[in-house]
Amino acid sequence: MSTLLEVEDLRVSFPTRTGVVEAVRGVSFTLGRERLGIVGESGSGKSQTGRAIMGLTPEHGQITAKKLEFSGIDLLKASKAQRRALRGNRIAMVLQDPKYSLNPVMTIGRQIVETLRAHEKVSGAEARKRALDMLAAVQIRDPERVFDLYPHEVSGGMGQRAMIAMMLVADPELLIADEPTSALDVTVQLEVLGILNRLVAERGMGLIFISHDLRLVSSFCDRVIVMYAGRIVEELPAGELAHAKHPYTQGLLNCMPRIGADRHPLPVLDRKPEWAL
Repeated sequence: MSTLLEVEDLRVSFPTRTGVVEAVRGVSFTLGRERLGIVGESGSGKSQTGRAIMGLTPEHGQITAKKLEFSGIDLLKASKAQRRALRGNRIAMVLQDPKYSLNPVMTIGRQIVETLRAHEKVSGAEARKRALDMLAAVQIRDPERVFDLYPHEVSGGMGQRAMIAMMLVADPELLIADEPTSALDVTVQLEVLGILNRLVAERGMGLIFISHDLRLVSSFCDRVIVMYAGRIVEELPAGELAHAKHPYTQGLLNCMPRIGADRHPLPVLDRKPEWAL
């Protein structure tokens, strides 16, 4: 399997009035044309890892790594123009909530067309056709109608699909999906996962799936990375997540409700100081 992304000793920190906050501390992994899940609690560094790869870390943030390489390109040495050319074209990111990711004063179709034409020289008619085809690919019925709607005129599930369509219209090689199903109901979650799964299989795309839902990741991804306090505490095949060895991963699994079991109140994760070391 060819390697798309290599991350070695990635560190992301932010200076504050009370000192430096280390959001990501020595994260290392590789990604091929597969589905890699990153799980952990809020604040564990999952999203900041994805944003560092995308080049979306705020300017006051400091990024260091022994290696941060995408398809032979050193992302740490790449200029702002090179990063802009990659972002949205060869590397794309689906953010958590489409309500805050889509421009409220532009129609959905216009936003998708704008994304495509920022990276490819295509006519307006061709861009419109590809945008409509992409809306159809993410299983939006009546793409012509949705093309002309504003984000507030569609449901959360349709907004999320439109966001996925926008990120995929330029045919990226790597997609980072940051909790793309957290705001959706269960049936729509399954539809969105089915779309992502099909696109990874058909396009040979690499996918980083960031989530806090361990069950979802174990059934959808190929491999899982578990993060705590900015570090990777465990990496294992997704199918073996239920047999995780690290006490933090075991604690997360134990905190989940189980059908048919009397678990009231649910267990609370007992954090150990050494996990953060």
